Amino acid sequence: MAVIDGFTRRRVALPGITLSVQEAGSGPPLILLHGFPQNGMCWSKVAPEFAQHFRTIVPDLRGYGESDAPPDDPDHITYSKRRMAEDIIALMDELDIRSAHVLGHDRGARVSYRLALDHPGRLRRLGIIEIVPTGDFWNAWTAELAMAAWHWTFLAQPAPLPERMISADPLPWLDTLLSTWLRSHDLSDLPPAALQSYRDQMEQPDRVHAMCADYRAGATTDRRIDEASRAAGEKIAAPLSYLWAEKGFPARSGDPLSLWRAWATDLSGASCASGHFVQEENPGAVLDQFLPFFLQGSER
Repeated sequence: MAVIDGFTRRRVALPGITLSVQEAGSGPPLILLHGFPQNGMCWSKVAPEFAQHFRTIVPDLRGYGESDAPPDDPDHITYSKRRMAEDIIALMDELDIRSAHVLGHDRGARVSYRLALDHPGRLRRLGIIEIVPTGDFWNAWTAELAMAAWHWTFLAQPAPLPERMISADPLPWLDTLLSTWLRSHDLSDLPPAALQSYRDQMEQPDRVHAMCADYRAGATTDRRIDEASRAAGEKIAAPLSYLWAEKGFPARSGDPLSLWRAWATDLSGASCASGHFVQEENPGAVLDQFLPFFLQGSER
């Protein structure tokens, strides 16, 4: 099992799921949540610096990395962001953490803002990297965005069509996806141990199924839950700091910061030079944006 430098990894048994969790550091808790098609190793370039200031906790989301990968259900609740957020709350309970800062990228950012909406008392500050809310992203689709984000519709197709197609040749499929989303289109921008962990999980059929289930939930259950939150006027109460890449997906959706204004009461944000994998392509921008933000929220 790959481990971030200076971190230890263990499996943590929670109600209904066991997550693989890396941890280092002391101080106010900070939870880092990864996205697709990655796992917690995507934080390798920034997590050690965060651990100089925070108790830094890096779980693999259900279905990813070394965590359990249960089968999906017909209503796509198993991999809904609400269920994944409940996993993180259960992890916090197990680790005796009452409230934490949370920073999420990609799918992990969707888990993060759902946690903020469903469990506001458990969140100190929220960091979001490289997404806009799920329903807003679907509504922003143009022909150009559909061509760039084709994986949203492909992975959400009914099982087992995408699973069979990916598993027929998983590593070229993954490497093509990763290189397309990198600003440089060069896989050497990804840490070798992290890249190998992404390749390892893509060769496991249960994890390929889990990733597809994640996107099936995004097209159905997650979208409906977000629409209900919007209709109810729910807003993220915690301060929210947002970072998006000038060559990433949110930048193609119009004005990404304005989309978050409808959801957040205390919002700041910036863009940076990067492709989609910001914490690996431009780790300095991530640290510059979020380290002072979380430190400010930790002052007593």
